[in-house]
This record gives sequence, structure tokens and C-alpha cells, in this order.
Amino acid sequence: MTDLLSKLFGSASRVKLLRLFLFNPQQSFTAAEAATRSRVTPKEVNAEIALFKKLDLVRRVGRGRILRWGLNHEFSYLLALQNLLLNAPARSGEIYERLRRAGALKLVVVAGVFVGEWDGAVDLLIVRDRIKDRVLQRSIRLLESEIGKDIRYTLLSSDEFFYRLNMNDHLVRDVLDYTHKIVFDKLDIGLE
Repeated sequence: MTDLLSKLFGSASRVKLLRLFLFNPQQSFTAAEAATRSRVTPKEVNAEIALFKKLDLVRRVGRGRILRWGLNHEFSYLLALQNLLLNAPARSGEIYERLRRAGALKLVVVAGVFVGEWDGAVDLLIVRDRIKDRVLQRSIRLLESEIGKDIRYTLLSSDEFFYRLNMNDHLVRDVLDYTHKIVFDKLDIGLE
């Protein structure tokens, strides 16, 4: 889906930056912050922000010498663009493949942004017994740059997960009682 959107919008960088502004509507960014968050070169960021400003999609926020850019909430096609670029649910199938190099995964549950609900407490519940923290962090940061939003995730051991599940823990219930999708289940918890 990302390749299709890249072709439609002209570049992967443009799609990443569009998502950054569209899915963080209350935040403003300097060009450097936008480059870091979206993993796009500063040169590309400057070019795309100039285009977005020309289209009136973004506007300068605040005063002072540091240029900060934020979403123009009065942009005519704001809702249509957000709906078009909200293909995070389509990415839920890729999640296990992206995370499996991080260690011995037992359960991966997607919720929140990955099922189209932006206000959920957790986007990703990961149960593992051994994990490579650096690999996991790198995978999460890459996903965040592609989606354009910080991913809220929880990492639990198998024992901790079953303890919390049996105790009706608020965090685990918030994921499993609401819209979610189990993308990998080696624990055979039998929920959906």
C-alpha cells in the first residue's frame, strides 16, 4: 500500500511527511524535527514543506526566528486526506514480520492506530520471552516514521501476560476487550 501511495503522491518522503502532519494535528515541527521523525533528508523536508505551505496544508506556528510548521485545520481536503492516508490497518499484517527478528515472540496483538482507532491506550501488545531491545526499538521507530505517529506499545513476558490476564489487569483488558487483531499467537489464548 505504501508503494501505491508513493506513486500516487510522487514520493515516499511526501507520504511520510503528510502522515506526520495529518496524524499529529496538535503538534508543530521544525524542519529538522520533521526530518528526524519521518526519516527523510532535510533537503526533501524543506521542499515538501514549501509545497505544503503553497497548498495551504501547513502554516507557520508561533513567533521568533525558529520556523515551526503545523497543520492548517481549515484545509479543505483535510478529512479526505486523513482517511486516504490512514492505511495503518493495512499494515497490521506486516507487524509480525517486522518484529520477529527482535526475539522469541509469543503473542502480537495490534489495536489502536492499527485498527483505525486513534484514541486507544495501546497500539501494540507484544508478549515475548527473550527480546533484543535494540532490534525491537529500531523496528518500532521505522514503523513510526512510516505511519507518522508515535506507536504506544507494551512489552510483557509470558508469565507477566498470563498473570495480568488472570487478574483482569486494566492494561491488558483495554487491548483485548476493545477492537484488536491478533497477528501472531503462539500462546494459543483463543481470543479474537
